[in-house]
Amino acid sequence: MGTLFFFHSPVPRLSHPSIPKPIALPPLSCFRNNGDVNGLHEQKSEGNKKVDMSQSIYDDDQNVKQDNIWQLFKEAQQNILYLNKQRLGAIDELDKTNREKQLLLKKIKKLEAEKQAGAGKGKSLSASSELLLRIDSMVLGSMISPREASELRSLVVNHRVSVADVFNTISQKRDPELLGDLRHFSNGHKKNGFHIVHICTEMTPLVPRGSIASYVTGISRALQRKGHVVEVILPKYASLNLDEVQGLRVLNAEVYSYFNGQLHGNRIWTGVVYGIGVILIEPVYYSSFFSREMIYGYPDDFERFSYFCRASLDYMVKCGKQPDVLHLHNWETAIVAPLFWDMFVKQGLEGTRILFTCHGFNSQGIEKPDKLALCGLDPLRLHRPDRLQDNTNTQLVNILKGGVIYSNRVVIMSSIYPKHIFVHNLSHELEPTLNVYRDKLVIAPYGLDKSTWDPLTDYFLPENFNAENMNGKAVCKVALLQQLGLSEHSSTILVGCVFSEGCDFDEKRVKEVILNAKQHDVQFIFMGTSESTILNQALESLQKELKDDNLKLVPTYDEALLHLVFAGSDIILCQSFLDPTDETPLIALRYGAAPIALAPDASTNRAIPFDRNFINQDNEATKYSKLINSTFGNMSLSLAIDEIRTNPVMWKRKIMQAMAHDLSWDGECYDVHVASYSAIKNM
Repeated sequence: MGTLFFFHSPVPRLSHPSIPKPIALPPLSCFRNNGDVNGLHEQKSEGNKKVDMSQSIYDDDQNVKQDNIWQLFKEAQQNILYLNKQRLGAIDELDKTNREKQLLLKKIKKLEAEKQAGAGKGKSLSASSELLLRIDSMVLGSMISPREASELRSLVVNHRVSVADVFNTISQKRDPELLGDLRHFSNGHKKNGFHIVHICTEMTPLVPRGSIASYVTGISRALQRKGHVVEVILPKYASLNLDEVQGLRVLNAEVYSYFNGQLHGNRIWTGVVYGIGVILIEPVYYSSFFSREMIYGYPDDFERFSYFCRASLDYMVKCGKQPDVLHLHNWETAIVAPLFWDMFVKQGLEGTRILFTCHGFNSQGIEKPDKLALCGLDPLRLHRPDRLQDNTNTQLVNILKGGVIYSNRVVIMSSIYPKHIFVHNLSHELEPTLNVYRDKLVIAPYGLDKSTWDPLTDYFLPENFNAENMNGKAVCKVALLQQLGLSEHSSTILVGCVFSEGCDFDEKRVKEVILNAKQHDVQFIFMGTSESTILNQALESLQKELKDDNLKLVPTYDEALLHLVFAGSDIILCQSFLDPTDETPLIALRYGAAPIALAPDASTNRAIPFDRNFINQDNEATKYSKLINSTFGNMSLSLAIDEIRTNPVMWKRKIMQAMAHDLSWDGECYDVHVASYSAIKNM
């Protein structure tokens, strides 16, 4: 037999955080064909006996050889296991890369299709908005009179179809050249639409502070898609996200506004966001008003925002703007309403009307009456019970109350509560005032951005679907289970739980819900919509405590996976239905998942008289409110699971009916606003 050698094969230097490195093997000996180690053979004498040392050495060497072979075998097994795990990890990484590649290709394809289909429309929106802002620049630079500016502005508003074709190089033209083109602009095809100017303190994505921000952007985009022209006036905060503004420029001339007995200059910045013309007002003398860390919460908030409101009206008059509707929001801009009717309506704004949106009555702007004089109002004339005098503390004035009284129509934003609940239970001492003006109060629901959330066009989904064809939802469920490594048993109910940024994570309640559902063969996916470390730590702690294979935690935010969770889940657990900034229930309904509150009683707020049967018959409730309260609003997770199992046909019909509702800004919210604009325009 020839010489037998044992070598260590070099192992690739792969890394994996959960797999130990291969063990280094000890050096092995080489045995010759005669059994000697290195050819040695020796005898040793002990007294009169001769001991055959070669046999002893041979036996020892055989034992060493067997031990080495066994050690080599065990270590080879470990190395094979290590390499297999590395191979599986590499396959997973490759699959993930391929999925991301496919999603990216879908996204690019969708964006290209949208660009092809909507290029003309988007161009028209931006061109119209930019033209309106350039007209402002011309009148402020004394190139044209306010009267001619108003005529040119009406021309742009009423001929939007032709604007994009004629003025396709607006940004490249100087004001004199552009003015000449405008003066020779033909009538073209006229469109009937409203010209709306928002005076507000928030707007997504510039100032994404709260519910006002998403609402202003959402309803403005919906209005522009339907042929109306919208502009937004905002304070120029130091923290403003100016990267989102297209064509940002400072107008040459300052606009002076009255405040605290003197005229003060303001720089005016203009630009376009989502095709919407945006005007930013920056005080020169009172520069500290909007150069602060927070948007709200200062002792001089009334001074700050009353200055901004007065400057906004002065700007409009100076530019000759004559919008159909001035749209105001909450108490911060409610002072515009009395200012408008007492001082500005006869300065070329006779055809303008006021719509006031109220996002709640918790904060009302309670101030001393003499502060009204800062922006030019007469405290003695307004400090009366039928005007701005506070209903509770009669020594003070209530700015929100003034917005209600001096506006032509008041829109209360509420997806769940009907008008009578707001008037009688949520008005915070304003009930007498709201009862007097009840006829001009309307309720509108918040909406959803359907360009982002639509299962029929969502490029993150492996297969699209809608209420008419639900096959794609089953495909999405399988893809979600595979991606997260969960069992794909067809009878398993999948519950997604999406926590939005800033939500209060009730770990005790979540644990209780999971334990109660374990007996029903339910799988859970928990995911946050932000990079909140505290939330992720709480979820990880919960997962370690429960040690459940049917519970999956997604510790980091993943936009593609978030869309797939909504599309693949049968049920989406929600914090509640009351937070206007939380789109989770709306998205769930849109994607064919039942929105179920973690604590149903908290969603309907049992402290408030709440009659489900009355809600469904109340014409003052929103369609969304009726949908929620007739289907999932008062349903617990256990009840939903039982209904899915015992009556799947009825459940599927209920889901499809919910999906058919248009819950976007273009749906009921748009209809309520256009009806309100039409009503007040005809006054």
